[in-house]
Amino acid sequence: MLQQQQQLQHQIQQQSQQRQQEQHHQSQQQQQQSQQSNNQQTLIQVTQQQAEALVAQAALQHQVVQTLQQQQQNLQGHLQAVQQIQIQAALQRQSATLQDLQQQAQQQQAITQTVTKTRMPRAKPYNKPRGRMTAYAFFVQTCREEHKKKHPDENVVFAAFSKKCAERWNTMSVKEKARFHEMAVQDKQRYDIEMQNYVPPKDVKVRGRKKLQTKDPNAPKRSLSAFFWFCNDERSKVKANNPEYTMGDIAKELGRRWAAADPEIKNKYEAISEQDRARYDREMTAYKNGGSIALRQEVELHQEEERGVTEFDNDGYKTIVTQ
Repeated sequence: MLQQQQQLQHQIQQQSQQRQQEQHHQSQQQQQQSQQSNNQQTLIQVTQQQAEALVAQAALQHQVVQTLQQQQQNLQGHLQAVQQIQIQAALQRQSATLQDLQQQAQQQQAITQTVTKTRMPRAKPYNKPRGRMTAYAFFVQTCREEHKKKHPDENVVFAAFSKKCAERWNTMSVKEKARFHEMAVQDKQRYDIEMQNYVPPKDVKVRGRKKLQTKDPNAPKRSLSAFFWFCNDERSKVKANNPEYTMGDIAKELGRRWAAADPEIKNKYEAISEQDRARYDREMTAYKNGGSIALRQEVELHQEEERGVTEFDNDGYKTIVTQ
């Protein structure tokens, strides 16, 4: 019996301990659940605070964006207003400038009309014969007449047309050029006959080249520079290759050739110039001492006129004689 009672007591104690352990375990679980609930509430509160902060930040950013857009619109409106003011000022200045130009043009036109009304009439040619034409001039005249017949309403650009005529002239044969040379010969005969019968009026001053001062026929001919001796040899070549060239064009081409000439060629003409200078010094000495070289000078002058020589006389006047 005693053992049974002891066993019962022992069982009761074990059951009591188990109930205590279960209660302790339940208490711990309740504490953990409470702690988790507290943690969840805290987390929810933090999340809500973060969400509220994000909303506030988004609202602030939106406000900043609106402010920047408003400032940009204000700036654009200000720039447009400034540009309009500047454009209006520029237009006003241009309008004033145009008015000034119009006034100046009107004044210039009035002055031109006044000058035109009071301008002296041009001097008449006094029946002076028309100048003689070269073969190339007759050729260009024929080309212009043919072009005018084919294209009566076309405006001819003289520079381009002259260049085409020169190219065509250079490619023509001697036989093709013969008729133009015959026309030039006939025109020269006409000119010579008319000039023989032409007497210019004495009491009327006719415009033209200044009359050269009379030089002493006994004075020696001035010496030529190396460049002029070079020109004497090259001028005919330039004229043959470029028949449309004027005297000014020929002079430019000769200057270009002289500048591009080799030193050996220049030395050659320098030597000729030195010989001519020595000749001039000798003849000038004889002239000052009373010697006469008139006959020799007349012969040399005639030869130079046939060749076509450019020289300077004793008084410094430039004389150009062409073939």
